[in-house]
Amino acid sequence: MASSLVVPVIDVQNENFKELWPAMVVAIKTASFVALDTELSGLGNRKSLLAESIEDRYKAICHAARSRSILSLGIACYKKLDQKPADSYLVQVYNLTLLCSEEYIIEPQSVHFLVQHGFDFNKQYGHGIPYCKGNNKGGADDRGVHIRALFTELLRARKPLVLHNGLIDMAFLYQSFYAHLPERLATFTADLSEMFPAGIYDTKYVTEFELRLSASYLEYAYKKCKLDNGRSVDSGTTGPHVHIEFCQYAGHMSTYVDYRECPAVASVEEQTDICQRFSAFGWCPNGTKCPLSHDTDRIILQDEKNKEDKRKKRKRQREKKRSEGEGSSIFDGAPENKIPTMEVDPEDPPGDQRGTVAEMCPDGLPAMDSDGNTPQSEGKSLETDSKGNSVCDENITIASIDDSRNTKNNTNDGKSGVGSGTGAGREKTNDRSAGIETQKKNADAGTHRAGFDAFMTGYIFAYSCTIIRKEEAGEADKEQEEEEEQSWLPTCLNKVYLSGKAAPLNVVKSTFSKSSKAHMQKMEMVWGGRC
Repeated sequence: MASSLVVPVIDVQNENFKELWPAMVVAIKTASFVALDTELSGLGNRKSLLAESIEDRYKAICHAARSRSILSLGIACYKKLDQKPADSYLVQVYNLTLLCSEEYIIEPQSVHFLVQHGFDFNKQYGHGIPYCKGNNKGGADDRGVHIRALFTELLRARKPLVLHNGLIDMAFLYQSFYAHLPERLATFTADLSEMFPAGIYDTKYVTEFELRLSASYLEYAYKKCKLDNGRSVDSGTTGPHVHIEFCQYAGHMSTYVDYRECPAVASVEEQTDICQRFSAFGWCPNGTKCPLSHDTDRIILQDEKNKEDKRKKRKRQREKKRSEGEGSSIFDGAPENKIPTMEVDPEDPPGDQRGTVAEMCPDGLPAMDSDGNTPQSEGKSLETDSKGNSVCDENITIASIDDSRNTKNNTNDGKSGVGSGTGAGREKTNDRSAGIETQKKNADAGTHRAGFDAFMTGYIFAYSCTIIRKEEAGEADKEQEEEEEQSWLPTCLNKVYLSGKAAPLNVVKSTFSKSSKAHMQKMEMVWGGRC
C-alpha cells in the first residue's frame, strides 16, 4: 500500500514576495502545466449561482467577483522530468496570502468557515500581498513585483491551466488581476480562450465524465487517484505511473515552508456508519456535529467494497439466467468481454455516480467555499519536471519522492491527510508535522490551504493524463503518443464543469461573439497583439 506523502507548501506574504518572485516566475515558465486554487471572502446569493440559465449564473458570479475578494491563491507548478521515468514531475507549490486594497464584502459564514479551518485573518490583514481589482490598477501589469504582474507572467507562459470546478475561480482571477468582467458569458469565454491558448482543464469534469469516480469532490478525487496510482506501482504492472519530486528547502528558505502530510488511505477494521451526504458531495449541513463518519478513507474503501459487491451480484444474476435459459437472446453474438456491460442493475445510477445536484436536497442550500463548493462545501459545485529546475538555488535542492513510496519517516494515524471537510465543501488538509526534525514546521494557520488544494488539483490532472493515455495506448505508435502528450487530455480540453448540467461549459470563442475591448488591450500588452 502506498505510504504517506509530504508536500512542502511555500508561504508567500508581502514581506517575502519580492524575494520569492524570481523563483515563482521561473517555476511558472518552466512548468508543463499550472494548477490554481482560490479562497474567497464569499459568493453572494447561492440560489442565483444555481440558476437554470447559465447566463443568469454568470451574472451572479460576476456580481460576487466584483463585490468580494480573493483571500489566498494557491499555485502548483508541475514540471515533467525528461530524464526520469515516464510521468515524473517536479512540483513547486505556493500559497499566497492576499489583501484587496479596495472595499469588499466578507460574509459571516465565510468568516466562520475559514476561522474553523484555521485561516488567520490577523496574518492576512498584517502581511497580505496588496492588490487592486479591475483594469490597470495598482501599477502596470507588465512591470514591477505585484500580484497582477505575476498573473501576467502566467499568461505569457502559455501553459495549460488546471482548476477544480473552476468557473468561479476563473471569474475571480479575471476580475481581481486582469480586467473588469465582461457583461456576457460568451465574451468571457472568448477572452479566456485567448488568455490561455494551451487550454483550460477542470478536474471536476475529468473525474465525473472521464474517470467516472463515485464522487468528485477534491479530497475524494485526490485520495482515490493517489491510492490507485500507488496500487498500480506496488503491483508491478507495466506502463507509466505518476511519480512526484519536490524541491528541498534549506537555510532561511525553510522558514517559509509549511509541510503538509497526506497519509496513505488506511484500511479500517471496525465498522462505522458513514454520512451519506458527505460521502456523495464532500459536505454535510451538520458539520462537526454530525454523528456519522466524514472520514474520506472510510468512504473510499466503502465505495470500492460496494462496487465489488455489485459486480459479484450482477455476475450471479447472469449465471442464474444462463442456467435457467432465461434471457439468452440478449447475449447472442455478443463478445464475451462486452456481456458484463449489457446488464444494468436497476438500483445503480449511471456511471456509478451518486448524484449531481445537492441543491435538490431538502435541507436547503449549503454555504459555499471559494471554489463555489458547498458548505463553504464540495468544490464550487454547489451540488447541493528533465534537466533540473533553475528555481533551485543554493538553498534549494531536489528531493525525489516516489509518490507511492515516500521514504520520509512520517506519522500516520490513519486519518485523512486532507481534512474530512466539516463544512467547506472543498476538503482541506489536516495540520501535521513533516516528520523530519530539520524541516519540521507546524502550520500555524491551520488546515485551510489554497496551496495544498492546488497541489491536489494538479495531482488529479497528472494521474488522469497517465491513466487515460495508458488505456488508449495499445495501438498508438511513439509519434502518436507524443502528440497525445502534447494535448494532454483532448476530450477534456476547455470543458468546465457546470453543477446540475449534463454538459460542460465550453471555453471557446464563438463565431457570434467578440473579445472584450479591455481584453484586447491587455493582450496587446501581454503578447504585443499576438493572441
